[in-house]
Amino acid sequence: MKTTEFSSALLREHYVCVTHGSGLPIYVFPKKLTTACAIFAVRYGSLDCTLSQKDGTARDCPAGVAHFLEHKLFENEDGSDSFARFSALGADANAYTSYDRTAYTFNCSEHFDEALAELLHFVTHPHFTEKSVRKERGIIAEEIRMYADNPWERCFRNLLRLTYRNHPMRHDICGTEASIQKITPEILYSCYQSFYTPENMVLAVCGDVTVEQVLAVADRVLPQHWGIKTPRMLCEDLADRIEGKRRVTQKMPVAKPLFSIGVKDRVAGLDAPTRFRREMALSLLCDILFSRAGKLYNDLFERQIISPAFSSGYSATDTLGFLCISGEADHPEEVLSVINGYVASLLSDGIPDEDFERCRRVMYADEIRAYDSTEEIANRLVSFALDGIEMFSCPSLLQSITKSELESLLAQIWRDDCIAMSVIAPQEKK
Repeated sequence: MKTTEFSSALLREHYVCVTHGSGLPIYVFPKKLTTACAIFAVRYGSLDCTLSQKDGTARDCPAGVAHFLEHKLFENEDGSDSFARFSALGADANAYTSYDRTAYTFNCSEHFDEALAELLHFVTHPHFTEKSVRKERGIIAEEIRMYADNPWERCFRNLLRLTYRNHPMRHDICGTEASIQKITPEILYSCYQSFYTPENMVLAVCGDVTVEQVLAVADRVLPQHWGIKTPRMLCEDLADRIEGKRRVTQKMPVAKPLFSIGVKDRVAGLDAPTRFRREMALSLLCDILFSRAGKLYNDLFERQIISPAFSSGYSATDTLGFLCISGEADHPEEVLSVINGYVASLLSDGIPDEDFERCRRVMYADEIRAYDSTEEIANRLVSFALDGIEMFSCPSLLQSITKSELESLLAQIWRDDCIAMSVIAPQEKK
């Protein structure tokens, strides 16, 4: 087994990465806190909707398979439910599926070894039957309807459909009521065998545990021969602008119009370090532009153009990046007009030094504060491991980002043909 240790003099922390005999990378971050957290994650999300077959051809899968798999893995061959097993151990278990990954996790203050064994066992021992899959379709269909009835969720989904017309990003992570009807045990097994392989997964543990303790559980539970590595077939969005219309409005029972403004960013072709630097820089830029301590937010709020419900964020995957601003306003187009005017002033006069330094200090403090939580550390380990980034590099990387770099990025991404807006408007009173 290959072992690599990482340490930070600044944080006075360290963690170890061990490549297990099965091929699984295992990260252990010793932290003497009252709870321990473990996350078992796979580089497989809703955007992975194409399988590479043995003959070299591609096979398309129904939307929502990754999320469906997440639900089904908790059900064991003997009929038991792993959630119940975690509960009996006093552990709090959860799972989630995103665009580019699926993660299974638990937190506990005791019985760590037993809980870790349960996590490793149920994720590596899938069991699907036609009856259980049929039952799950009904459960997930209800979840899809619940999201469809949420105005904020509907606003965001409509925005993604505008922005990504020929990319699976336009699909809900859960799929659709029609697509999940096409999911069968055979499809679930095919996708599991293609993506749930040791080289495509990572285990991250943080707490008052040792490397030897974690490896002892892994040696006992993990299968010796587990999965065959299959090439991922990523769907790239080659369009560097939004094609077609860039506005959509839907009416729902809301008191005031909701809006989501999206800025499309193309990151395809960038290597992992370059992509991560861009993500960190654009996250910092997002804070400078839209944080509640900033000039723009205060201007919008004091003029009563927006309500306090105002948020923003930037995220990226292997193939795309996306900046989103959401809020409530009587006149959403006025909000976008004010934002455009503010951005134009920054492109002309530059980002104020005090705004840049203030937001960078806040982001730097958040980076340091993250090491006070075992759950936050484990989540960060997973994210950085799957993205191929060394976690302790973040503080120095953030310090190296310059104001001129942000101004250049702002000029690159803030283009009319890369900006779209979705609005949820109130229904007319009868």
